[in-house]
Amino acid sequence: MATRDERRQILVIEDDPTIAAAVADRLGTEGFDVAVAHDGVDGLAQFEARRPDLVVLDLMLPGMDGLEVCRRIQREKHVPVLMLTALDGETDTVVGLAVGADDYVTKPFSPRELVARVKAIIRRFDAAEAAAATSVEERLTVGTIEIDRARRQVWQRGAEVQLTATEFDLLLYLANPPGAVRTREQLLLDVWGYKSAHGARTVDSHIRGLRRKLGSESIRTVQRIGYALQEGRPA
Repeated sequence: MATRDERRQILVIEDDPTIAAAVADRLGTEGFDVAVAHDGVDGLAQFEARRPDLVVLDLMLPGMDGLEVCRRIQREKHVPVLMLTALDGETDTVVGLAVGADDYVTKPFSPRELVARVKAIIRRFDAAEAAAATSVEERLTVGTIEIDRARRQVWQRGAEVQLTATEFDLLLYLANPPGAVRTREQLLLDVWGYKSAHGARTVDSHIRGLRRKLGSESIRTVQRIGYALQEGRPA
């Protein structure tokens, strides 16, 4: 990520010229340095050349879809991705998050909301990088799950589990302290940095991702309230 005194570099990969221009213009007025690509191949080429701080990525792209673009972007080092989708299905959302996207917005979306999401993701990544740079090696054990805060690694029953950056932040928050019930509103504010409740489905999608990787019993749903990390006992 760039230092806070530099203009943040954002790459918008969107095949609809009208949407791409509107997103780029709005982000530009907010002080970001924005580049635009209209297909997946050009998007990957610009990503390699520019190494942006964040990518706004359309799911449905000609030639190479957004899922494959996201997979390739994340091969070397995680880069924040905000996915744009005209689809509102649970499967599409979960798949997008599973390949490394940090959040998604469904078309049609408010430019103001998109900018708020971009800024929140960048703040969260700044905080995570600062914490990783200053923290001492410390492992937290919750039942059969081990979390290395400094290295941002997770093990379930001794086997390392690959989490996205957002999944790790969510798991760490639920683990402090384990067993505490967190509302969706708390998670949105403290993990994502969102002050509105419009992203509640984002929380649910990431919880499903964690359960898929750590086991369905790892996170408990508290009806009409939120979620809690199961304390359990080490195996």
